[in-house]
Amino acid sequence: MTERPLEISWFAPSCWGDTARLGVDDPGRRATFAYNAKVIQAADRLGFRNVLIPSSFVPGMDPWTLAAALGPATTTTRLLPAVRVGEFDPPMFARAARSLQQVMGGRLTVNIISSERAGETLDGTARYQRTAEAMALLKAFWSDDHVHHEGEWWTYDLPTTATRTRTPPPLYFGGTSEPAREAAAEHADVYLMWIETVASTAALVADLRERATRHGRALRFGLRTHVIVRDTEDAARTAAAELVSELDPDVGRRLKESSHDHASEGVQRQDALRSAAGDDGFVEDALWTGIGVARSGVGAAITGSADQVEAKLRAYADLGIESFILSGYPLDDEAERVAELVLPRFELGSLDP
Repeated sequence: MTERPLEISWFAPSCWGDTARLGVDDPGRRATFAYNAKVIQAADRLGFRNVLIPSSFVPGMDPWTLAAALGPATTTTRLLPAVRVGEFDPPMFARAARSLQQVMGGRLTVNIISSERAGETLDGTARYQRTAEAMALLKAFWSDDHVHHEGEWWTYDLPTTATRTRTPPPLYFGGTSEPAREAAAEHADVYLMWIETVASTAALVADLRERATRHGRALRFGLRTHVIVRDTEDAARTAAAELVSELDPDVGRRLKESSHDHASEGVQRQDALRSAAGDDGFVEDALWTGIGVARSGVGAAITGSADQVEAKLRAYADLGIESFILSGYPLDDEAERVAELVLPRFELGSLDP
């Protein structure tokens, strides 16, 4: 069977910055423009196919601003800025995306975040209903001749001269709650998951694939994970232990709880993954859960030798996952290791809508 090209991507330090030891501040790796530029341009040079620029409501730098500033400074990698639905008006954002897509020569992708507006409180169902409406509107403004829309959240009767494009950016979107899954199945191009066990991930892929089929659609799938790769398994496990060696449990708890999404269903699933792990933090072969002690997002890392990391990525690829968004601590150093030890083992490509 011919191997499918995989979109193996990297991660930018736009929110909290970066560190070589969890819980230990590294002044040279804070969420500055200079450090983001270093990491993103290195990912471009090293051959990663995309770079996720994450978003958090308060800390760090604005992902869209970073993408606009650094897109022209890259040559081959795509950029995947996270965009919070509570912070944009669909036709205005559609125009901005069309403009940046032109600037980047078609290398823009968009990570849709189901967020509230500043100062707003919505339950999950309403928030994802608005997100679904936003994704439908973006696609309409990029593709239709005219948008006449009377929805729950927006009403428009507008021409699309300023927004229509032949190269609409693919929409990456994630979430494991019931309304999130339905929004993804109906509107997303790429359903993005946080790493879990292979069996749990297979169940999630099957569920989303069946939901998309009911809507007459076909989803593509992506996986977000940390990675710790070394020449040997022992060296990788040593690196994992060093990563948390100076972490004060109280500091880790505060770091985790300071995130806006620390109580989400996705984070709860990551916590359950860690609870199921053995005393060494491994929940299955090459999947270490220790990172979740200090962060509320994805809390596990594919950890092992280059052979083990390759085998683990291929196990997920066999489920139908085509996009992998990797990260490691610190981002600049680990990108070099992954590029040397992992990327040459795969045929690389990019995902289209």
